[in-house]
Amino acid sequence: MEIFREFTFEAAHRLPHVPEGHKCARLHGHSYRVAVHVGGDVDPEAGWVMDFAQLKAAFAPVEARLDHYYLNDVPGLSNPTSENLARWIWDRLLPALPGLAAVTVRETCTSGCTYRGEPAGG
Repeated sequence: MEIFREFTFEAAHRLPHVPEGHKCARLHGHSYRVAVHVGGDVDPEAGWVMDFAQLKAAFAPVEARLDHYYLNDVPGLSNPTSENLARWIWDRLLPALPGLAAVTVRETCTSGCTYRGEPAGG
């Protein structure tokens, strides 16, 4: 079984490695939406995989580090693409959420990235 919780934060960034003249090289911001998925067995007594409050608590320090910040200045996010941001969030959530199954980052209503961790051996 897999559960998820969605979170939002506001942040600015620019992409330093895009071709010259690309609009994303300019400073701009997004209303990011992040879905955190956790998989596991349903506890027979509680009836859930995990309390959604645990997901919220695990995401709180991540949100505090990203919300209303310039992402390029966050250590590890000098090139804050959706792909790099999803992996960065995953790396910070995994210790608190061992059943972490996926992190989806949406930077617009129609564009985003889903990260499911590194494949075995990679």
